[in-house]
Amino acid sequence: MTEFLDLEAQDGVRMPWNVLPGTKQEASNCVVPVSAIYTPIKPFPNTPVLPYSPLRCRTCRSVLNPFSIVDFAAKIWICPFCFQRNHFPPHYASISDDNLPAELFPQYTTIEYETPGEKCSSSSVFMFVVDTCIIEEEMAFLKSALSQAIGLLPENSLVGLITFGTLVHVHELGFGQIPKTYVFKGSKDVSKDQLLDQMGFFLKKPKPPTGVIAGARDGLSSESISRFLLPASECEFTLNSVLEELQKDPWTVPSDQRATRCTSTALCVAASLLGACVPGSGARIMAFIGGPSTEGLGAIVSKNLSEPIRSHKDLDKDSAPHYHKAVKFYEGLAKQLVHQGHVLDLFACALDQVGIAELKVAVEKTGGLVVLAESFGHSVFKDSLRRVFQLGDYDLGLSSNGIFEINSSKDTKVQGIIGPCASLEKKGPLCSDTVIGQGNTSAWKMCGLDKATTLCIIFEIVKKDSPDASVQPSSNQFYFQFLTYYQHSSGQMRLRVTTLSRRWVAGPGSIQDLIAGFDQEAAAVAMARLVSFKMEIEAEFDPIRWLDKALIHMCSRFGDYQKDSPSSFSLSPRFSIFPQFMFHLRRSQFVQVFNNSPDETAYFRIILNRENVANSVVMIQPSLISYSFHSGPEPALLDVAAIAADRILLLDSYFTVVIFHGATIAQWRKAGYHNQPEHQAFAQLLQAPRDDADVIIRERFPVPRLVICDQHGSQARFLLAKLNPSATYNTDAPLPGGDILFTDDVSFEVFLDHLQRLAVQ
Repeated sequence: MTEFLDLEAQDGVRMPWNVLPGTKQEASNCVVPVSAIYTPIKPFPNTPVLPYSPLRCRTCRSVLNPFSIVDFAAKIWICPFCFQRNHFPPHYASISDDNLPAELFPQYTTIEYETPGEKCSSSSVFMFVVDTCIIEEEMAFLKSALSQAIGLLPENSLVGLITFGTLVHVHELGFGQIPKTYVFKGSKDVSKDQLLDQMGFFLKKPKPPTGVIAGARDGLSSESISRFLLPASECEFTLNSVLEELQKDPWTVPSDQRATRCTSTALCVAASLLGACVPGSGARIMAFIGGPSTEGLGAIVSKNLSEPIRSHKDLDKDSAPHYHKAVKFYEGLAKQLVHQGHVLDLFACALDQVGIAELKVAVEKTGGLVVLAESFGHSVFKDSLRRVFQLGDYDLGLSSNGIFEINSSKDTKVQGIIGPCASLEKKGPLCSDTVIGQGNTSAWKMCGLDKATTLCIIFEIVKKDSPDASVQPSSNQFYFQFLTYYQHSSGQMRLRVTTLSRRWVAGPGSIQDLIAGFDQEAAAVAMARLVSFKMEIEAEFDPIRWLDKALIHMCSRFGDYQKDSPSSFSLSPRFSIFPQFMFHLRRSQFVQVFNNSPDETAYFRIILNRENVANSVVMIQPSLISYSFHSGPEPALLDVAAIAADRILLLDSYFTVVIFHGATIAQWRKAGYHNQPEHQAFAQLLQAPRDDADVIIRERFPVPRLVICDQHGSQARFLLAKLNPSATYNTDAPLPGGDILFTDDVSFEVFLDHLQRLAVQ
């Protein structure tokens, strides 16, 4: 396992297969797709930033890298992707074997270029879009969180404010004397031209007769822009006073109806305003939504309370009347935002669904952040919002305007990317006919990206089996190059280049090589992203059946066994945890939609699709740590047998962190023993999991929910739902000290038993 972590520490890449199947047939037999899980701007303190432009191959435009073959005498380098011979320019004249430029150092397979003078003048832009159809108490929580956030904004960033309820109010912050707003009807779609006319953009400077209106360079005066977007340092007072005066939406809501909330119209106005004023800048629309959208093209439910909000069952039966119309609207909005280079961030805080399932496409394609909580007063929301603007150790490293490109060897193609990006539709020989996720392109737009944003790139091996096996191929390496061009948080444009080389194998003896290079964590994450994607786009798709077939196929191909003898079955240590990951993935919230709303499922999938391998594995198979008087903190099996009356368990399932006190520990705590000086050890035992939970919470975004519960208490369900049910109500002899679960789910032992029987057939 450690060598895969070393590769990730060098390049930010994990691949399920680190020795690749060499032919199309071999690759399809491997079941888990040939893929790379890559974090484009993962921080590497030791990687140099080179102050000059990269050298590119004149045929395939790939960048000079340590795998290029260099002829120092002739000053020529050969591109490993297309074998083109390229001449070095004059300023490389002094290179030699012992005087290499940094990009040829073997350890710098990942390197950054920062061309001097390519600084983007634009500062970051934040457009707050705030829902006012919420109760007074929520309103107070939201105002206090927003005024804190405004205090944390970078000095030079521009800020705008839109509030919405029945109507959309665009606040003119540049008019300091009295609060001044422009009001738009929530039920009516507003085009960009109508918006500019009605907001008086052409009063002093007439509208140009032709061309696109795009910021101060094209058709708008900078003073008209600064009426709505002001530097944070100038408008902090005005903004805070507007927020203080902000009232709940004044329109009365009949008792049998929902509030009239025009979320989609407000987002449309925000997108058009930013598109006209600051196109191409790293602008973020930060939407704070407190309930379901009931008005406009993106409504998810009617105003009548007699109509329930869509559930998974409604979506499966196609009986959600508003769903397709709303998704179509947000697909259009996503396209507009990607074209403008802007990001949509979503903070949804309500007990009801607000429409994340419909909004998902716009958040994912623009690389936005999403936070789902029960209330604006909940620590999940408040702490996550603070983290967005916080600088220091745990800052998110928000960057913008990213373009991601791939080059690879000619026997491989790209099927697509599952993750937060949008296809730029740059077709070429690299594009596969099979499309998965954002495909049919070799370049993608990443409007918003941060230190943790992770893409899953899915490749296809197109090399056919050669009939004559005795002919040895000239090279048995596949090369991949990832180029990420982005605006660093310092405002500087940078290009990060990661070049990988992986050996490929084919033919009869290749199974052992494939096993040796198998990374089971990366494989589980690739399968989780793939199954979530298929569940969303394929009608009548049965995820459990698909995962089971894949696992049986893998085990019968890579396991050791005698035919028809299940007891002889064994897996190499490289594969041994993979069935366990699949068992937990089948039970996870990504596959089991029962008991989750479409919004929650969409939220979980957005996060799964943007996180790295280590975090995604915790979502699939949570980690469990046990604390007791007998031993220090130690990992425990994710099994109901881990529960004991004299133990404390710390469960980390990524979205929630649970501290679970055994029955005896809970009794002692209620009796107050930890407050007595002679029971110092007990106080320390209670504190240890709290400290560890704090460390997890501090490093994670969105901030997880902390649940502290006792054995047999109602909140214990957060732990019990994740445990392997090895002892249930109908087991003959329950384990001593453990708990029993009231479930009919199969346990891992039964699952493994069936797997072995089917794999050896």
